[in-house]
Amino acid sequence: MTKAYETVGYEQKGDHVAVVTLERPDALNAFNGALRADLLDAMCIASANRDIRAVVLTGAGRAFCAGADIKDINTDRNVEEVLNAEYGSFLTVIRTMEKPVIAAINGPAAGIGMTLALSCDLRVMSEDAYLMSAFANIGLVPDGGLSWLLTQQIGYARAYEFAVEARKIPAHEALNLGLVNRAEAAADVLANALAWADELSRRAPLSLGLTKRAFRAAAEAGVGNAAAYEAMLQRVAIASEDCREGVAAVLGKRPASFKGR
Repeated sequence: MTKAYETVGYEQKGDHVAVVTLERPDALNAFNGALRADLLDAMCIASANRDIRAVVLTGAGRAFCAGADIKDINTDRNVEEVLNAEYGSFLTVIRTMEKPVIAAINGPAAGIGMTLALSCDLRVMSEDAYLMSAFANIGLVPDGGLSWLLTQQIGYARAYEFAVEARKIPAHEALNLGLVNRAEAAADVLANALAWADELSRRAPLSLGLTKRAFRAAAEAGVGNAAAYEAMLQRVAIASEDCREGVAAVLGKRPASFKGR
């Protein structure tokens, strides 16, 4: 399945993987109104399609996403409203869809582009790419949830340092800090992200979704609350057809055939 957008590419790879590509390469895939709307629609389609079990998000050309397009900034609009209603919408879909979203960071991810990358569940980064909280360079503050994402992943001191210095974080440093899962040669980033997505798509969809829900909740709760929430989710998982199939496959020493039920 493919779907035509003005600023986003949407393609189904194989049976269960969707590839969503930001397609404003001349603007380094910076966000304008059209890209915000198209990305939201593409992510909603991937989330709602039961055949899709994993999503890869990447950028066309030499950048992942350079942030917000300064030429598109409208000072007549309420920026809080734009952030919450337009950026917040697609970021929320990425965080809450019950399937893994892998960022294939093929080039610079700056500003809200860095937020977008860190909002994904897993990240494969080009060795030539970098992350950058660029907001301080133009007198702004991190947005889209970047302050929480960075603090959650690397602690307050380093997060604040990167925010106020607005320096580039190269792939090897991002990997060492745990901001990305893998650093790959530029030519291999998308292929490796797709291979990872394909591998994950062969696992039990309900388990993947509930596990994502559990770990997202754990990031925002104490360990006691997280354990209780995991127990509730496990009750759902253990009653599923996929769980029964997984157990039968292990006992029968055969590959499992998961149905997402």
